[in-house]
Amino acid sequence: MNRTAHQEIIEFGLRREAGAADPASDIPPHQANETARAATMPVFPLTAPQSGQPQTRALMPGDADGEIRPAPGPVSRPDFGPGSSLPSPKTGRLHEARKGRGARSNRSGRYEHRAAEAFDDGWDIAEDEKPLRTHVSDEAARTIITRNQSPDISFDRSINPYRGCEHGCVYCFARPTHAYMGLSAGLDFESKLFAKPNAAKLLRRELSKSGYEPRTIAIGTNTDPYQPIERERRITRQVLEVLAEHKHPVGIVTKSAMVTRDIDILSEMARDGLVKVALSVTTLDGKLARAMEPRASTPGRRLDAIRQLSEAGIPTGVMVAPVIPALNDHEIESILKAVARMGAREAGYVMLRLPLEIKDLFAEWLADVTPHRAKRVMKIVRDMRGGKDYDAEWGKRMTGGGPYAWTISRRFALAMERHGLSRQRLPLRTDLFEAPNAGPKQLALL
Repeated sequence: MNRTAHQEIIEFGLRREAGAADPASDIPPHQANETARAATMPVFPLTAPQSGQPQTRALMPGDADGEIRPAPGPVSRPDFGPGSSLPSPKTGRLHEARKGRGARSNRSGRYEHRAAEAFDDGWDIAEDEKPLRTHVSDEAARTIITRNQSPDISFDRSINPYRGCEHGCVYCFARPTHAYMGLSAGLDFESKLFAKPNAAKLLRRELSKSGYEPRTIAIGTNTDPYQPIERERRITRQVLEVLAEHKHPVGIVTKSAMVTRDIDILSEMARDGLVKVALSVTTLDGKLARAMEPRASTPGRRLDAIRQLSEAGIPTGVMVAPVIPALNDHEIESILKAVARMGAREAGYVMLRLPLEIKDLFAEWLADVTPHRAKRVMKIVRDMRGGKDYDAEWGKRMTGGGPYAWTISRRFALAMERHGLSRQRLPLRTDLFEAPNAGPKQLALL
């Protein structure tokens, strides 16, 4: 007589409670065949550039035509290892902070062929989760200047020395880009990073192309160029050295006081009107900053960075971004007052944006950090976005619409006027650009 799966589960549970279950094969019998099948899923080893550490790439089902295609990047297995979202051993809650991390979970990326989501199966967890370590892989980029034609963005080109960001800002609009690498927008985004060590070399080559017309290059538009790994990798500094050498204008946005390390380069460029820096200041509340931006510089250090940059003659501004309803919106005036005292010249703001996976990640974070405000925050967000969590329409995605959004814009404008901050963006010079000497043509594959 064959036993049912239900009977097997009951018997397995009784054996485990009695201490008879084998810890090395702690799987209910009815799941054994499925586990074995999952383990034989086709996975092909790839060698990461300059690392020697194997990565994995799994086959993904095709699009509408049914063709099997490789995934767009390294695909994690359904179990994300130490980044998995598991119930807390102390509280039993699924979505809780990992030390020094912003996201509460590691939901599967939207391009993965198998989705994994944590659930509480009732079993106790014997020990605390291990700290989630940061892993950095080198990416052999083929180009470094990214172009955009968005009408509501003030620049048409940008450079991102890194993919992913260790700062771990839970609200970061760039999180969904990690799905292109076959990774999660959650914990993967802030712990599985990619560096572009050939960025400076690529930049020099692209600046030397015939017909290149210089315009301000924005650095820090997607992920922070001064996140912690820059201290060792120094890729951002190498990029700045190339721009300074060829007198090319650049604008920098960062949450890190590490930008002051490069004052020697920036001050020289500032004398020729070739650079400006914006510090992103989201809150002056250290506790809130630690929760929202766990590995970014503290608010006090960012203010001090503004002071140091300003005293060095480097045009400095501030981005109050994002403005989150019922969470940090009351700080607009105090932030602008503080940065003006430190020497900031201009300011801007962006309302909270929740595209794609960020909606759920942010909701998990709200429920954990400030559950009593969660419903109110999301209600106001939807009021600004036409009843939706996000509206990607140009002209509205940055500021929102409706009475609340209008009130924020008026408060911001009045506070800027009160503290002498400019609404106009400082133009940078392009007439000084000196193109690199074009060397011998390189093969397209190099």
